[in-house]
Amino acid sequence: MNEQKLPVEQPSDIPEQQIIVETKQWIDKIIIGHNLCPFAKKPFKQDLIRYVVSAANSEKNLVDDLVAELAYLQDIATAKLETSILIMANCLADFDDYNQFLDVVDSTLEALDLVGIIQVASFHPDYCFADLSAQDVRNYTNRSIYPMFHFIREDSVEHARAAYPDVDSIPDKNMDLLLHIGLEVIQQQRNSCKSNQ
Repeated sequence: MNEQKLPVEQPSDIPEQQIIVETKQWIDKIIIGHNLCPFAKKPFKQDLIRYVVSAANSEKNLVDDLVAELAYLQDIATAKLETSILIMANCLADFDDYNQFLDVVDSTLEALDLVGIIQVASFHPDYCFADLSAQDVRNYTNRSIYPMFHFIREDSVEHARAAYPDVDSIPDKNMDLLLHIGLEVIQQQRNSCKSNQ
């Protein structure tokens, strides 16, 4: 793979620990607070989520971080680590670039024979579903405070389906909830997770 610079808004001078703290606040206030993911609370409270901040500003370096994190998650027991989040501090600030890079993520999973073992959930500050406008409040089901990839074990997904048989209805329920909450409120709540807001 050629060394290719990824678009960067500006180099992040935010300390890594602050990025992790802010991400945890977002999970606690938005994801758990509104029960957008019924399965998030347990690993969050039990400290079974690993948070890794990538300083990569090239595709090669980001792929290296991606491979390393996937390997780490695969090699550690679920009892010690349920899931992992790779946070991008210096690249993929543009949602279109992020969205295109998801193809690289998918091909990396295939190359590592992890399809069916680990899946990736995508979150981005400007996340926009294909059938929604950028201003639609329902995009906030996947609007995080930093670009990130959430690595989830397929076994965990199957256990979740067994415990929550109506799991396929969660996205629609979340969108209905956000319509009820309203754009201004959810924006304020998300922004409050950032230390400089």
